[in-house]
Amino acid sequence: MTPENIVVAVEEIRDKYSGNLMARHFDKGYFNSLDSQLQQQLTKIILTGIKNPDSQMGCYAMNPQDYDLFSPMLDPMIRDFHAISPSAELFQQHDWNTNIESCDLVEIDPCLKDVSMRVRVARNVSTFPLPGAMTKEQHIAFEDMAAQAFTTLSQNPDFGGSYLSMTSGSANEISKSEYDSRVAAHQMFKDMSADPYLNAAGISSDWPHGRGIYMSRDEDFLVWVGEEDHLRIMAMKNDGNLNDLFKRLSEGLEALEKLLPSFATSKSYGNVSCCPTNLGTGMRASLHVKLPMLTSNGHDVGTLKREAKAFGLAVRGAGGEHSDAGEGGLVDISPIARLGVTEMDIMRCLYQGVAKLWEMETAKA
Repeated sequence: MTPENIVVAVEEIRDKYSGNLMARHFDKGYFNSLDSQLQQQLTKIILTGIKNPDSQMGCYAMNPQDYDLFSPMLDPMIRDFHAISPSAELFQQHDWNTNIESCDLVEIDPCLKDVSMRVRVARNVSTFPLPGAMTKEQHIAFEDMAAQAFTTLSQNPDFGGSYLSMTSGSANEISKSEYDSRVAAHQMFKDMSADPYLNAAGISSDWPHGRGIYMSRDEDFLVWVGEEDHLRIMAMKNDGNLNDLFKRLSEGLEALEKLLPSFATSKSYGNVSCCPTNLGTGMRASLHVKLPMLTSNGHDVGTLKREAKAFGLAVRGAGGEHSDAGEGGLVDISPIARLGVTEMDIMRCLYQGVAKLWEMETAKA
């Protein structure tokens, strides 16, 4: 696409899709002020929002430096999504003190003891381009490096496990049947080549080369390799205790971090991620809870989404985004904020928000 065509396409999207943040904040004057090389780089970053006009963010960074290099366009988008004032100073802080306060769901109601909980963080190492700009050879080289780190981690008594690779011919290659079973168990990520947003950004290129998963023996500590970011590091539990869940992730992240090159970070935006929605903590903490009274007898999540937003929470159906609630009103609940808040702020938001939603649910029962 020529620069002129880019401008026309984005302006047309802006008129028809007001929710596309890339189109909303695209500045023709700024774009035209860039030299041809920088225009090409920025075009690659925003191409997913052009090819997929219904995108919410509409862009993926290709290199950690992109957030500084193209700050005049990306910073307003980031602040818009994360609801941060244009005049507010951005400086990401971190807090992993899981003992700061008790966030055990059993204290809300004993019947919440067995809810499924998951917390993950996105991380990218500083020695590789971000996934959208990686070649097939770089995908495989990164996986090889990660696999070496996992070999060492497997000797750790607390996080020992095994690595399963989707790269054909790998010594750790996973069979199709096991891959399918891991996807069904919500442990493994789905086929990225079927995602038009990732395809347009180049993030799903060379699928499935360089992709895989590390799993602890207890299957409560997992690391995705080569998904939307270099690494998605997560902890999973079913005991209702958010303190234990976050502590498990914190300790696993610390152990893994010692075995890899430094992670890419930004003074303003914290941990660098491909999608600006995951900047800051890079964290998504969620749990599955049944709220039949708040989901129109276990189907529609529209009203619940509006209620939860007031508590800083996002709601998805049991099958992920754009799905209905599952059996018994099962929904996925997670805090919205990731940038400008700490890890413990997220834990507290999830706990307090669930307490309020549960009070509303039981009042209607």
